[in-house]
Amino acid sequence: MEKQNYKRLTIDERRAIEHGLDKGKSLGSIAESLSRGTSTVSREVQRNSFAKKSGGFSKPFNNCLHRDACEEHGICMNDECLRPFCTGCVYCNHACKKYEPETCAALFAPPYVCNACRRKPKCTLEKFFYSAGHANRVASSVLVDSRKGVSLDEGERKRLSDIVAPLVKQGQSPYAICLNNKDDLMISDKTLYKYIAEGLMGVGSTDLLRKVKMRPRKKKAGVKIERACMEGRTYRDFLAYMDKCPDTEVVQMDTVIGKKGGGEKCLLTICFPKAELMLAYIREANTARSVKDVFEQLKTNLDYNLFEEIFPLILTDRGSEFSAPSAIEYDEDTGLAWTRVFFCDANCAYQKPEIESGHRLIRMVLPKGRSLNNFTQKDIDLVMSHVNSYRRRALGGKSPIEAFASLHGNRVIRLLGLRLIPDNEITLKPSLLK
Repeated sequence: MEKQNYKRLTIDERRAIEHGLDKGKSLGSIAESLSRGTSTVSREVQRNSFAKKSGGFSKPFNNCLHRDACEEHGICMNDECLRPFCTGCVYCNHACKKYEPETCAALFAPPYVCNACRRKPKCTLEKFFYSAGHANRVASSVLVDSRKGVSLDEGERKRLSDIVAPLVKQGQSPYAICLNNKDDLMISDKTLYKYIAEGLMGVGSTDLLRKVKMRPRKKKAGVKIERACMEGRTYRDFLAYMDKCPDTEVVQMDTVIGKKGGGEKCLLTICFPKAELMLAYIREANTARSVKDVFEQLKTNLDYNLFEEIFPLILTDRGSEFSAPSAIEYDEDTGLAWTRVFFCDANCAYQKPEIESGHRLIRMVLPKGRSLNNFTQKDIDLVMSHVNSYRRRALGGKSPIEAFASLHGNRVIRLLGLRLIPDNEITLKPSLLK
């Protein structure tokens, strides 16, 4: 009997699967060439494929069930839309009350993807593709995520919290609580300390008497990005990608610190070099989670096509706040690829000079050392509206807002929280926020 291969799929095997799908081979023949089970290849394709909302030849994406017979027009209320009927507009799926999504029936049967589909050039429905690089990144991130975090559902968390929180408030230590309630808790004191530190038990570390009295430990050196996060995302990879796709617009990303120290807010800055437009988002802490939250909000405000249009590729530094690039690149619910993230070389700020120059204008309003704790996102939007309304010689006398709107439309400016400030009302001094 032939020995079964129970090892995880390698990148080379995934490339073979992608090549076979591109050639229109069956999943069975691909599996046979790899000495794998057909079910293994089938699960791999279904689990790690990604969706793409792209149109067909001379037609935009539109997966409405009624698109062929539709005679609606003017639904999106977009003054810049020149389409005579909404069936040819990229916004109609989001604005029309009669919209009903249609999914291609071929996706429910092997090979489950559109890699070799003959109808692809004319199809305006949502398509699914299998790519070895994407599949390997998704599989790696799933493997990492399965080994970190807290494995608690809400019901179990509440049950533990009801036992632990009152006892902590009575002054008992996690060790004593676990010792006296071992049959009910069934966790170690080390795990309980972790749950309390994460704020899952209804009490925090400050409620632990001994922990409050302990002297703070010596601050460790700042955490930098792990090598695993940079695999396929280094500056060399970025240059290779740009050689293949030289017309891709590069978006730069960085962090602006206000007052140094714990508990201080900071800014996530985003620069569009072509139009010199700068965005800034205030964050409670300089963490990877806060960066993810900013992009989740951006993905909510912008539809997929619009986000993909203005964020095709992001270049950033190696700060620890950018240590979860896959959370920016992919939708955690669908696995849909939104963008690509690459990292500059260490201590090479000159590799993203435009955003470094943009920080100088922000510093004119928010000088170094000034605390950001009293500011809201509304305040930061006001600052960035003034900064982006300031006319630039490099843009031929235009402002970044005007230059960006000419590329992507006025609607995007509104969705990004910006507005054009009259020339003589622009203020680039700290007094703007007083």
